[in-house]
Amino acid sequence: MIYWHIFLAFFIPNIIGYGGGPASIPLIEHEVVHRYHWMTVEEFGEVLAFGNALPGPINTKMAGYIGYEQGGVLGAGVGLFATIAPSLILMIFLLSLLYRYKDSPKVKLLSNIVRPTIAVLLGAMTFRFIQTSFSDHGWLQTAFLAATAYFLMERKNVHPAFVILGGLIYGAVFLAP
Repeated sequence: MIYWHIFLAFFIPNIIGYGGGPASIPLIEHEVVHRYHWMTVEEFGEVLAFGNALPGPINTKMAGYIGYEQGGVLGAGVGLFATIAPSLILMIFLLSLLYRYKDSPKVKLLSNIVRPTIAVLLGAMTFRFIQTSFSDHGWLQTAFLAATAYFLMERKNVHPAFVILGGLIYGAVFLAP
């Protein structure tokens, strides 16, 4: 029964807490502190503060910690699943809806509008990364890494994950202070 309670304590706030972590934290606090009495308000505040100190989404960190405290490793898994399940369900629903209407002229128009926008956003992000690389490591290092990445991916068909891993290793060995 504890696993069902863990699931409900994180699923309900995440399905009705529109706006992400900040919107659902009070709802999680109500479930964890007032409904199930797993923690006091002070303990919940400490978990919240600790979760905010770590990188990543706050809800998943809190769900993992509180789920683990209440139900061990399985409880942590249930809490994490309950936290991501609303987004997962919505994504599956929306993708099935999009797939059903993929031949609709309105959906095609929407896709044609969205693609250039995404390309511009990715281009702007790439430009910022290049600027940062130039200012931090110089044009020679940046040009070398860009040319090597291009050669490996386009000419040798190396998977991008391996190119990224190689870049990380190169940076750790040659560019670390």
